[in-house]
Amino acid sequence: MEIKELGHLVLYVHNIERSAAFYRDVLGWRQVLPAPADSSGRTHHELLLIEVGEDAAALPAGRHIGLYHFGLKVGDTDDELRAVLATIRQAGVDIVGASDHTITHSLYILDPDGNEIKLYVDVPGVDWQSEPHLIAAPIRPLRL
Repeated sequence: MEIKELGHLVLYVHNIERSAAFYRDVLGWRQVLPAPADSSGRTHHELLLIEVGEDAAALPAGRHIGLYHFGLKVGDTDDELRAVLATIRQAGVDIVGASDHTITHSLYILDPDGNEIKLYVDVPGVDWQSEPHLIAAPIRPLRL
């Protein structure tokens, strides 16, 4: 078997309206169904939200089994990442990290349910395919 691409994510959320607004209004995904299924336009949907109610157990703090984060490429330059940073700050989104991974420059945020999302750009001119060791380069603080 060969995986061709990551097709979509399905997230359980406490409040569907709050989460739909975050993914639509802050991250800019287009809602494609009455029940929040969202698309960037690349495919029929990349994200499906399923409401489980406010009384559902929250993600445990710290290290745990399950999703750590998912990554969303938001552009090709640091200028685009700076614009994203301004947008998420203006929206009051929790920023939990910023890293220079040599091959990517990344911001880490939390959605309304505490799911971590990596917003990143690939660093221009870095050829990780010819130099795969760069994928494991030490992580440095991001300077935007």
